[in-house]
Amino acid sequence: MNQVAAMLQVAKAQRANAVDIVGVASGAGAPLPHSAIAPDALIAHGLMPRLQSLGIDVTWHGYVRPEAGGAQDPLTQVQSISEQLAERTQSIMARGRFPLVLGGDHSCAIGTWKGIIRALAPATGPQRPLGLVWIDAHMDAHTPATSVTGRIHGMPLACLLGHGEERLTAVAGGARLLPQHVCLIGVRSFESGEAQLLRRLGVRVFFMEEVMQRGLDAVLRDAIAIARNGTAAWGLSIDLDAIDPLDAPAVATPVAAGIRATELVASLTQAACDPLLAALELVEYTPPQDPQAATAEIAVDLIATVLDCPSERRATARLIGQEYRYGAHHYEVLPVVFVRGRGVHLWDDQGRRYLDMLSAYSAVSHGHCHPRLTRVLARQARRLTLTSRVFHNEHLPRLLRRICEITGQDRALPVNTGLEAVEAALKTVRKWAYTVKGVPPEQAEIIACAGNFHGRSIAIVSMSSEPQYRDGFGPLTPGFKSVPFGDAQALERAITPHTAAFLVEPIQGEGGINVAPPGYLAQCREICSRHNVLLITDEVQTGLGRTGRMLASEHDGVRPDGVILGKALGGGMLPVSAFAGRRDLMAVLQPGDHGSTFGGNPLGAAVALEALAILEEERLPQRAAELGPYFMDRLRAMNHPLVREVRGRGLLIGVEIDVSRASARHACRKLLECGIVTKDTHRRVLRFAPPLIITRRQIDQAVAVIRAVLDLLHEQSRPA
Repeated sequence: MNQVAAMLQVAKAQRANAVDIVGVASGAGAPLPHSAIAPDALIAHGLMPRLQSLGIDVTWHGYVRPEAGGAQDPLTQVQSISEQLAERTQSIMARGRFPLVLGGDHSCAIGTWKGIIRALAPATGPQRPLGLVWIDAHMDAHTPATSVTGRIHGMPLACLLGHGEERLTAVAGGARLLPQHVCLIGVRSFESGEAQLLRRLGVRVFFMEEVMQRGLDAVLRDAIAIARNGTAAWGLSIDLDAIDPLDAPAVATPVAAGIRATELVASLTQAACDPLLAALELVEYTPPQDPQAATAEIAVDLIATVLDCPSERRATARLIGQEYRYGAHHYEVLPVVFVRGRGVHLWDDQGRRYLDMLSAYSAVSHGHCHPRLTRVLARQARRLTLTSRVFHNEHLPRLLRRICEITGQDRALPVNTGLEAVEAALKTVRKWAYTVKGVPPEQAEIIACAGNFHGRSIAIVSMSSEPQYRDGFGPLTPGFKSVPFGDAQALERAITPHTAAFLVEPIQGEGGINVAPPGYLAQCREICSRHNVLLITDEVQTGLGRTGRMLASEHDGVRPDGVILGKALGGGMLPVSAFAGRRDLMAVLQPGDHGSTFGGNPLGAAVALEALAILEEERLPQRAAELGPYFMDRLRAMNHPLVREVRGRGLLIGVEIDVSRASARHACRKLLECGIVTKDTHRRVLRFAPPLIITRRQIDQAVAVIRAVLDLLHEQSRPA
């Protein structure tokens, strides 16, 4: 093996602990100069500690800047930058380390890759056998003759292929790429002159349409194969505008309908630990457009993914990639794969343990895989799982009785999910309005609160005030009104002779852990009774002990006319929900009015009965009543500058973040990295709803991590 080939192999073998970072402090090739400060912003965002946490020996190799002294035209600046950068990357490779280049605009690619080519040339001859995978929304293959704007950040790939501006093609002794080893991925914005040049040269372009059709995994696999075939090494250049601007808005030239960030992170594990990967370049980040650091977080994730290479992480990414490839993209999923749970803890597929502070939005109030629940589940699964509601089973009668006893209602209707229970309630109260109250046909009204979350069916989103839940799903269902949450007088003003019911969450969970003023529900009870309007409480998330009482409405001493239960009713094992109501309300339902194939099935009923028994026997509501104030006191005692408010009741707690300085979504990702599982609501509130079996010691551990993460975000939010 010759000297340079040996050097390259050593660099790849040691890449996990030998990375040199070069920052390109220039945006001379772009329409705006903001990308010049991108390296500073990414370093400030914690790039180096993140890589160090992966066991990587990271060295800051300094900046490449335009030459000092006198104004320079953009072409001269880019030429100077390219010459300097080529020397840097060549020098880094000569020392057996891995170059990581942080742009700057994409014109810096001229220097990055010409330096790598020149480092390889003495050993591999004049053919310059470097392959390149170029991930970008644009082709960046203009020449001065084809460019409309004349901006150099649209020309680097043409220069690397030996075409275009002579002063730039001549950088590093005219080193160039061979087109048969170059691939573009994610292209969706280009001009005919660029396309003609690349087509004539034989460069493989994977347009965005092909990425969407085949999946990024398959496309990237093909591209890497082309870049590796017959080459000594290959490079990876990532322009952040390849990512959909919905995920990464802070880029120089965003283009809609791009690669989703999670899919790109997952797919790039194919590059991790590849012994032929010579260097990584990331460009076109514009920090002023990224006040909450969402794009910076993606950039750091991309870099860490490429440079981190344990095989188990690749297996994780393959699973995430498959879900992204074959699943609808209706959830923003955090990058972890859980495989086991016990009590308050979860374990991922790499064996790492996490403290669950979300408990599946209160569905796992009993803790993960409670031994009593798993025994009942297994025993009943061997005996009988499903018949139909047209037959009786041995467990449902007892479950219906317990639900009525707990809620103080007369009858219950069993279903599966909370959404189904809300739908059942809506249908029932409308029929009550027509058959009992005497509302004229088709004129019944239901009042809900702004900021509510009762589910995402067509009818339910029709009463939502959240634009995303409604946009694109019309025509929506009529018959709903909205009033401010916590304002009883607004409710009374909204009531008409056609009002059937007022549907309310005692605490708005998804809305931001919004707690109503003391006595609010009691006022609503009095107003509804006076106007012959049904009071229906949605206790899917707040019920069954979460707030320190069996039902959250009990804090105001209120008995509603109907109660919706779910989540914890299934013990974190199965979807079990119910709508319970007073006798004259439930009596309006006749056979055929409503139904559910799985609602009330013997397996779910058996588990729900045991779940209710555990709640009472292990005093879980009382635990929430004791530990909730303790948890909130500890959070408030932090007196943290990023925290605007700590609010909640029992073990349903929200920490509102100052979004002018940090994002709750970003905080969730950092907490996950530190072993705490939670989820934000609307990017501004961290929610903490742990299993009700949590201990004071575990709360203390969580608060210590929360404080550390907030301290980190606070430090990153300070001006450089």
